[in-house]
Amino acid sequence: MTERSFDVVVLGGGSGGYAAALRAAELGRTVAVVERDKVGGTCLHRGCVPTKALLHAAEVADTVRDAARYGIHADLLGIDAARIATYRDGIVAKKHKGLEGLLKARGITVVPGEGRLESGPAVRVGDELLRARDVVLATGSYSRTLPGIEIGGRIITSEGALELGEVPRSAIILGGGVIGAEFASLWRSLGADVTIVEALDHLVPNEDVTLSKGLERAYRRRGIGMSLGVRFASTRQDDDGVTVALESGDALTADVLLVAVGRGPATDGVGLDETGVRRERGFVVVDEQLRTNVPNVWAVGDIVPGLQLAHRSFQQGIAVAERIAGMASAPVPDTHVPRVTYSHPELASVGVTEAQAVAAHGEAEIETAEYNLAGNARSEIIGTGGLVKVIRRKNGPVLGVHLIGDRVSELITEGQLAVAWDAHPEDLAPLIHAHPTQSEALGEAFLALAGKPLHAL
Repeated sequence: MTERSFDVVVLGGGSGGYAAALRAAELGRTVAVVERDKVGGTCLHRGCVPTKALLHAAEVADTVRDAARYGIHADLLGIDAARIATYRDGIVAKKHKGLEGLLKARGITVVPGEGRLESGPAVRVGDELLRARDVVLATGSYSRTLPGIEIGGRIITSEGALELGEVPRSAIILGGGVIGAEFASLWRSLGADVTIVEALDHLVPNEDVTLSKGLERAYRRRGIGMSLGVRFASTRQDDDGVTVALESGDALTADVLLVAVGRGPATDGVGLDETGVRRERGFVVVDEQLRTNVPNVWAVGDIVPGLQLAHRSFQQGIAVAERIAGMASAPVPDTHVPRVTYSHPELASVGVTEAQAVAAHGEAEIETAEYNLAGNARSEIIGTGGLVKVIRRKNGPVLGVHLIGDRVSELITEGQLAVAWDAHPEDLAPLIHAHPTQSEALGEAFLALAGKPLHAL
């Protein structure tokens, strides 16, 4: 058995893990990252990046279909799934190589293999023990399934969907959250018949209901089927396809069934229980500073209760590295974390929904303003509909910003600043938005809440 010592050992090289490693190294610490697969984790290799590449390819297909609208003569002759996969994989490979180079340049030791936390703290990888002053747990998440559904064959998770060699002719998607909505969008754009089954009453049920209804309308226009407010009863597959029976008595048949019912924390089998790290429902219990109950052991990312988003993981990794170095790093609540669904149309939001605001402060204390993208020149130029919705406390700050429309994800950082800085619409109304841009729609909503709407009645 061999031993090495570091200031910081990070268990997991995904978004939160490598962010913690980079920042700790930048602050002069010696750092090791233990990763059983490839640095970059789920987000880079099996999640955010490859799915967004596919969504862009789907957008190109839609643009070609609609080219005549803009006076461009073009025909969509077909979908080459292999070429799309090559494009996607090339982007992932380039980002992976860049990350490996960055870790190396910062002097970070990457240790391949399965790691387990041990007392000390330390991390064991095979016959090697990596001792540390501080250990950061960043083991990420896995695709959940439901009782009665066995993954395999025509029944797949998002990882399996990325491995398909062709676009399915038809697909059932169990779960209408972010992952389900994104795959429904891209598969439909690439020519598949798609039906979403969601147990709750709306798609993307964690979003403001205005966005949910807007996405449902858009999906109906695109020919995406939906069974909302109904649960699945059973599944069956054979050589010809997969059948999903619903509790309503209906049955759906398709080439594949994508199970997109969320992700669970990957915390089993990594030594947490043996070393006394407290867990609840699989998630690691942490304080506001992301410390576990075991001294000098921290946790970040998807294994910490809350939003499972790569950019939240980045921020937490950076914050923990700074706290280890003795720096003050203010916690960021989940209400300040932007949320995006990269569908067609996109959804982007930050802060609380109208229902949450009313529950917290009472209906009489809440004001909202909506601005339809139909009045925005840039949105008209690129051919998207949608709206901006801003929620404020009466005579108080902005509490939530919610957008639906193509490319609105690029606007949400302004919304984050408004919410995080407790800005009042009156403070934001004088700010100038370039014309013509979609950001003007957000400015119009702020103007309306400040009592001086310009382009809205």
